[in-house]
Amino acid sequence: MDELGGRLPRSRPLALAGRALGAVPPPLQILFGILSVQVGASLAKQLFATAGAAGTVALRLFFAAVVLLLVWRPALRLGRRAWPVVLAYGVVLALMNLAFYQALARVPQGIVVTIEFLGPLTVALAGSRKLVDAVWALLAAGGVVLLAENRGDISTVGLLFALGAAVCWGGYILLSAALGNRTSEGNGLALAMGAAAIAAMPVGIVETGTALLSPWLLLVGLAVALLSSVIPYSLELEALRKIPPHVFGVLMSLEPAVAALAGLVLLHESLHPLQWVALCCVVAASIGATRTAK
Repeated sequence: MDELGGRLPRSRPLALAGRALGAVPPPLQILFGILSVQVGASLAKQLFATAGAAGTVALRLFFAAVVLLLVWRPALRLGRRAWPVVLAYGVVLALMNLAFYQALARVPQGIVVTIEFLGPLTVALAGSRKLVDAVWALLAAGGVVLLAENRGDISTVGLLFALGAAVCWGGYILLSAALGNRTSEGNGLALAMGAAAIAAMPVGIVETGTALLSPWLLLVGLAVALLSSVIPYSLELEALRKIPPHVFGVLMSLEPAVAALAGLVLLHESLHPLQWVALCCVVAASIGATRTAK
């Protein structure tokens, strides 16, 4: 498997795909990954009327787990120190997606992603004693205040779900570091995605029932999994091999803006001018915090 674990020779199609992916400049890989995630979120939102938010999460995580497990074929013998991290990562990943999709069902996509971005921003600023980082924190807080003051008829419950997703994203980042230290390559991620799917499935089944087995729902669920998980993860991993993490973080900070544009174009969700200002405040704070972080 060569890069995928050393058990089998890499297939010719995978090798060709790897070379083609490697030919794309890293900044474009990251931007394509961000675009893929947000197009996937817009597509997922259109499933909510039929599959429900939890049902859509269940489909996304199930198919993402199947694809990653088939690609990486991870061994189950990870050791005592690795399994608790894998399981915790999977549960947090499931909770993050459930909260995000519940927020997405009630709030415009750009606003949900902007609030969710407070999670990684808090992690980046935590423990810092630099004066400039206080400026970034105040800028992000100002963006949140603007959103709160100019939310119009936006659901309060949806905003709370978005904050819950932000908390989960912060935990997800911290667990990602532990997962990387205790597992190799994509093996831990594949097993954690399987754990996430198992955690989310009961909630999705309770909400949606046997409608989850509809052939067209399964097909669209597979597309959402590829767009929202498999493709962006692959692009990000490839990009991180070639560029410094702080550059990666700066580019990822553009995600709320891309989310707002995806919501505008694909879902016809328009934001008020002050909501755009709030979004830009959070994006600027994230870029600044990333550039000054250790």
